[in-house]
Amino acid sequence: MKKVLLMPHDKKYAKSISSLSSQPQVREPLGLSEEQTSVEGTIQFIEFIKEQEKLGKQYSRVIFNENKELIGIITLKDIDKNSKTCEIGTWIGYPYWGKGYNELAKKEMLYKAFTELDLQYVFVAVKKSNIRSQKAQAKLPYIRMNVQHEFPEKYKKVQEQLKVPCLLNVIERNTFLKWYSEQKKIS
Repeated sequence: MKKVLLMPHDKKYAKSISSLSSQPQVREPLGLSEEQTSVEGTIQFIEFIKEQEKLGKQYSRVIFNENKELIGIITLKDIDKNSKTCEIGTWIGYPYWGKGYNELAKKEMLYKAFTELDLQYVFVAVKKSNIRSQKAQAKLPYIRMNVQHEFPEKYKKVQEQLKVPCLLNVIERNTFLKWYSEQKKIS
């Protein structure tokens, strides 16, 4: 049975993170440079994440699978306690694609976002060119797609950050927690 474990960032994971993130299938869609995905760049990323978490602006975890292999990263970023919103981003290493890990990691992280961090909306931005990610998001039963017209200010901010055409999707607290509760009854 597929499972994930979300662990805090640590420099001891830098080499494994670098190895997965530097693969072109991951690095290119994320828009990362070879320098950013190097071991040194990864260590800088880990230090940045730890600082952002201290400030309450991000909550990021390293994803491990049931075999205790590091397989990716999931992050709640731009956490805004006033508007009770954030964005979620995930990447999974290429060897682990298509195995359901992204959805499992999102389920765990979203539960944290809505129950412990008390957020109301988690936004998911996706580049229009990233068809694989769009298809993966469309499979999520608790997501609302193409909400850029409902949340124009958030959409504008995301467009400015990504600097490429994108779509904006949202996961709402009540919808997700209802789905989560139903899943618990089934399993």
